[in-house]
Formats: sequence, structure tokens, C-alpha cells
Amino acid sequence: MKRSFFKSRAEDLEAQLAHLELLGREQLVEPWRELYGSDPPEKISHLLMRQAIAYRLQVRQLGGLNFSTRRTLERALDQDGSVGATPKNTDKHIAVGAVLIRQWRGATHQVTILEKGMVYHGKHYRSLSEVTREITGTRWSGPLFFGLKRNHKAALDGAK
Repeated sequence: MKRSFFKSRAEDLEAQLAHLELLGREQLVEPWRELYGSDPPEKISHLLMRQAIAYRLQVRQLGGLNFSTRRTLERALDQDGSVGATPKNTDKHIAVGAVLIRQWRGATHQVTILEKGMVYHGKHYRSLSEVTREITGTRWSGPLFFGLKRNHKAALDGAK
């Protein structure tokens, strides 16, 4: 009988998350298989693997989306778009249902992409830039903030 990677530890969630920080990509494969039931994607970075594993551990321990968040997502999906302004999602490269995660000043921010707009903390937004403004309190490019596009200056600096 195979022992579970996580059940063999009598640690609390915080200790498990801290332990993940010490693991390399090869060591993250076993917990990935246990939590996702498959091998990790071939080209996934160890950072993204660590974050995905941490997310699943938290869902397992603390539960998934609460009722009001699920209801908000369902309402947003059921809307026919005739009420209010037309939500913008101009970046066609983001798949509907994708979840963007960004660490900012010690907090993790999660945005779910919808067919028309996105949801952040149970509230519907028309653009990533609106969400970014909510998070930072300043005007930023949402796609740049969430790492979906590179800053032109950073690209030039990287080319040197």
C-alpha cells in the first residue's frame, strides 16, 4: 500500500506549505500526482507547480469556493450581456475559466476569467486593469501586473 505524501506528515497546513518551499521540481512530482491524479505538464516551472500544489492543499484543508462566490460566478455566466456596459476581455489569449494568481505585498490575489469579464473577491470586473486598480490603488496595466505581457523597458533591458 502506497503511503500518501501528505498524510504521512502530521503537520498543519502552514508547515506543509513551508515544506513545499524546500522542494525542487523533481520532488514536487509525487505530491502533484497525489493531488491532481496525473503527471505534471512537461514544461511547467517548479514555481508554478509549487503554487498549484499549495492551492490544492488549501482547498483540501479549508474548502473551495464559498456559496456566495459560486453564486456570483454562476450569475456572471448566466448574464446575456444586455444589462449595463459590455464587459471587456480584449486579451484573447486568456482562456475562459483560467485563474490568474498574483502575489502583491504579502497577499495572494486570485482572478477568475469569464467569457465576459472576470471575478475578483466575488465582484465582477470588466478588465484586468480594473482589478489591478482595486488591488494596488493605482492605475496599472492589468495584463502587465498579472504577467501576461512584458514591460517594453524590461524587454529592452533583458536584451542587453
